[in-house]
Amino acid sequence: MTVDDQAFIVTGQVQQQAWRDRVLPPVEQVRPGLWSVPTPFPQSPLRYVLAYLLETRRGPVLVDTGWPSEDAWDGLVAGVRATGHEIGDVSAVLITHGHADHFGLARRIRRESGAPVMIHELEVAASHQFASIAEFRTADRIWLRRRGMPAAEIDALFPEGDEPPEWRDPPDVLLQDGDRPLGDAVAVRALWTPGHTPGHLCFVHEEHNVLLTGDHVLPRISPNISPSPRVRADTLGDYLGSLAAIEDMPVDEVLPAHEYRFRGLGARVRQLQAHHRARLREVVEAVVDLDGPTTMAVAERLTWSRPWSESQGIVRRSAVGETYAHLLHLERRGLLTGGAGGEEAGPGQVDAWRPAAEAGLLVEALLR
Repeated sequence: MTVDDQAFIVTGQVQQQAWRDRVLPPVEQVRPGLWSVPTPFPQSPLRYVLAYLLETRRGPVLVDTGWPSEDAWDGLVAGVRATGHEIGDVSAVLITHGHADHFGLARRIRRESGAPVMIHELEVAASHQFASIAEFRTADRIWLRRRGMPAAEIDALFPEGDEPPEWRDPPDVLLQDGDRPLGDAVAVRALWTPGHTPGHLCFVHEEHNVLLTGDHVLPRISPNISPSPRVRADTLGDYLGSLAAIEDMPVDEVLPAHEYRFRGLGARVRQLQAHHRARLREVVEAVVDLDGPTTMAVAERLTWSRPWSESQGIVRRSAVGETYAHLLHLERRGLLTGGAGGEEAGPGQVDAWRPAAEAGLLVEALLR
């Protein structure tokens, strides 16, 4: 059987058992000179982040870092030490994308080791949309009102004094698709895979023929696809395009940032593509059944991993964002109308989604 023909197979079986047991998996050497280093992700259903340590002639390199908390830092320091290195020896930090569970300890690592931090240039541009956390929250409140979320729920998302930890810091090196950030120290290539974020990167370890996927491809869940409050880009379209671009990559193993390692990249990509096709059909059915629904109303009708009544806080915010990404994708395809936009929309405007064609034509278009 060729790599292209592989079925989906869990290779990180110890990691999978740790996931089931809700405990932190151990540090593992997955290839010579390539280690999986888990760090705790407190108060998150994702439970932990899998950073990776690459041994090079210039010293160890980290891919992703973990959430900015003392528990995660202690876990990272201990994990790096378990590989035979010290955090102060780190020679570079590669970041898959700018979410706090991936970028959050980069500043502290740089302070301890002097290691340069490298990330895609679009992640920096995205972080500069907002001058402060307060500005982001104001924009997000407006965005959520446009989506139809009640004021009381919005207020509950932003409790007074609940400021997230500071984690953004200017990187030292801006990466682009195809860059080889470690030069001749180790054969690693950056692969631009936008969707989860605008500048999301996977990293191809060419010597070992493995793909470090960050959040782009995970073994059990579909990564959240949701545009920023000031973005009306077709993030789902970007994500599906990025999935198609890697579907036929003949890699031997996939090393994600959450859950566990696996083999069968193409098979997993096709599962994710099928998931989004089914979700798009479900969204269309909800819009057809309802009379000009808001995004929130559509989200309530969709199938989630837990009952809608049990989703609260950031989980519900993520669900609304995911729903909006699917609705916006359908609007860009000319199948729906009625999105109210974001801050640029007029006062009081709220989504009112409607079919742009007869229901039968909608379904036919989705099947093409």
